[in-house]
Formats: sequence, C-alpha cells, structure tokens
Amino acid sequence: MPHDVIMPALGMAQDTGKIVRWLKKSGEPVSSGEAIMEVETDKAVMEVEAAADGFLSAVSAGDGDDVPVGSVVAVIVESADDVQEAMSGEAPEANAKEDAGKAGEETLPEGAEIIMPALGMAQDTGLIVNWCREPGDKVSASDILLEVETDKSVMEVEAGHDGYVAAILAEANEAVPVGSVIALISAEEPERPVRRSAKAAPQPQSAPAAKAEDAASDNSKAPSKPKAPAKPVAPVEGRILASPKARRLAREQGLDLARLAEEGVAQPYHASDLEILRGLGARVGTSPAAVPAAVPLHIEARVPASGFSALMDWLRKETVDAPSSSRIWLGFASAALRSADARDRIVAGIEMPGGSIMRFANADRMRLGATLEEAEEGDADIILRDLTGSAVTRATARAETAPVLTIGRDRDDFIIGLDYHDGQLSEAAALAFVTGFAGRIDEPLRHLL
Repeated sequence: MPHDVIMPALGMAQDTGKIVRWLKKSGEPVSSGEAIMEVETDKAVMEVEAAADGFLSAVSAGDGDDVPVGSVVAVIVESADDVQEAMSGEAPEANAKEDAGKAGEETLPEGAEIIMPALGMAQDTGLIVNWCREPGDKVSASDILLEVETDKSVMEVEAGHDGYVAAILAEANEAVPVGSVIALISAEEPERPVRRSAKAAPQPQSAPAAKAEDAASDNSKAPSKPKAPAKPVAPVEGRILASPKARRLAREQGLDLARLAEEGVAQPYHASDLEILRGLGARVGTSPAAVPAAVPLHIEARVPASGFSALMDWLRKETVDAPSSSRIWLGFASAALRSADARDRIVAGIEMPGGSIMRFANADRMRLGATLEEAEEGDADIILRDLTGSAVTRATARAETAPVLTIGRDRDDFIIGLDYHDGQLSEAAALAFVTGFAGRIDEPLRHLL
C-alpha cells in the first residue's frame, strides 16, 4: 500500500514548512525510519523519516520550496515498478471545499484552518479526545480548542487565531489523518456554524497516491509470485518498547508486539507499526518450540511484617499526616525496579477498586511526605495490588500490560508475589526486583535513610 509523505506541523499556527533538502531522490529505495528530507518549520530544522519500506516517488516539491502543512510532497510505493505509475498522476484540479460543494454537501464558512498536527514522523493519525469549544464560541489564539491523543500522549491544541469557531469538522473519538482540516476559525461571528463528522466529508486522495493504489490493485490481479520461505524468528529478550497508543491499540486488536521484535523491526514501536504487524500474518515454517510465546511467570516471597509495622507506628506517632502503606510501597517498588532493570524513569501504578489504575512517575525520588502527582503519560512499568486489608493472602494476576506486584498478609508475614511475562522482564531482573523489594519491606528504615 502506498504511503503519502506529508509536510508536518509542529505548531498550531504553522501554515507552511520549507524543504531544506531532499536526502533521497525519486526512485531510490527507502527504509522505514530512514531520514528522507530536511524541513525547516517554525521551531527548527528537522528530519522527516520514511513511514514504510519501499521506493520514493512522485516528489512534487524541491529544495527551498515552501509547502503548506499537510500537503503531500511525495509517495512511498512498494516496488520500483510502481514508481513510474505514481509519477504519471496529475494533481487534482479542485480542492476539498470545491469537491464538497460538487457533492452537494454543506458549504463551509470562510476562516483559518486548524489541522491535525503531527508530533512524530511515523504518526499517521491523531485521535480527538474532546472538543473544549463549541461551534460559534468566541476564542483567543491561546485558548485550548481540543485535546488530541497522539503516539506519545494526550496533548492540548490551541486555537492559534483570535475569532470564532466557525466549523468543527471531526467529532470526539474519531481518528483523523495528520494534516486534515479539523476546524475553522473565522474573524467574524458565523451566521451558521457547522459541526459534522470527519466521516461525512472524506479527505480527497492525492492523484499520485490514487495512481499508486490503482497500480497496486492491477498488480494484485496478476499471477502472484511464490513467497520466499519465512525466515526463522529470533527469541525476544527484555521489555518491548512501544508508545502508549501502540500498546493500547495492540491490546484492543489482539496483536502481539513481540512479533515486530522477532522480525527485526526497530523499537520503540508506534501506532503506524501496527500496519506492519497486521501484514505479517501467521507464522510459517516454524515449529512451536521456535516461536516464543508470552509465558506467564510467578515469583513469591515471604517477609516478616514486624519491621514495616514498626515504621508505620512511628510515622503515625511522629507526623500529623502519615503516608499510607501503599504510598511507601510505590516508592519501594520504583526503587527496586530501577536497581534491577536500570531504567531512568519508572512509572508505578496502583490498582484501585473497580480495576482502574492510578499511575505515578518516579515515586522513589519524591520525599516521603510529598504528595504524588498522577503521571500524565506513559504506561505503568509495574502495577501494585494491595490485598493486606482483605481476607485474601495471595492471588495470581494476568499481567497483561505490565508486571503485577501483589502484597498480601498472612498473620505476622507479608506475602509478596510478582506475576510477569518473559517479554516484560528477564528472569534475572525479576528475581533482583523481588529480592530488592522484599529487603526494603523487611528493613524499611535502612532504605529510607
């Protein structure tokens, strides 16, 4: 499938970007993640990477050209045979508004265009989480217009212009292609503000991309060539690095990110890499033993509760607002994981009633009496379950998204259990983590001091 190379936006008020120079020529092979051109934006000179493997084609802007944000400047096609087909396409004569008018759709008011921004070169879409303003509302340039979920995090998008919200062109929970117009800000109050779904007005496809798709469709009708035997997969060691959005989508769609690592796709993974994952299909020519599965593993430890109980008694006596056991355990878990797995940033989550997870970053680097602030981004590296207030002494967790640390109470002892998959932690790191956490529970004052 062909992939458009678009002029990215790093600022809401950015209208154009200048192509400093192309690093690849039309017709040359490119690899996913390889820099293909340099672009000067409002912020800096940055490299634009290829979103897929293939051949660069249909380059429509040269070095030094100023190109509107969201415009297609090239197309990456699958084979060298598709290059000429993609280059033979002509630019569309009508723009999106004219196409909408011809189709009998609602006429849009005049105004400055707000587009779906790109924060990463491999980012294809952004998910609209929430609109903070309604059609017809008066806004200032610095007002928050909407919230968007990207590969990296949930970000706030400013209006970028003073005026009125003349049109909202995509609804909440819709994934919109990067560069698409999602709103219009008019200088004058609109007579008839517009609100509609992005599905009601699909973005017109560029001619080069359309040609390339037609060529790919024609090629698919020809006799297919026999596929080469699948290469043996390599075992995956350590934690899979991926963006929160990629993890969420993979989980929702039942996809295994470890397959990408087995195929040698460079980490960290983003939402766009899931397309590669879907294309891998079923494993061929491998025995069950050669394909590593996500094996659930469990480690358990028993620690006397006397040392930690003495600490809590002292804190309640000496401080007005003593921290909870769970607050201290979050810090201990973060410190133990940092030592065992050599990570710079640790996000520790705690399971709340109902199954929701509250996440806190670097809890071990905060003063004991400080209030922890919930992390705005990043998956939990470890999830804590506190069973000490219940009749349950031990339980096994699925550990689907992160290793789960369970703490139960059996008379005068704490029962510490760690559930994880072999793709989340190595055995050595898991053992070191449990040993480190148990040591902190056993002698808390020594570790706190």
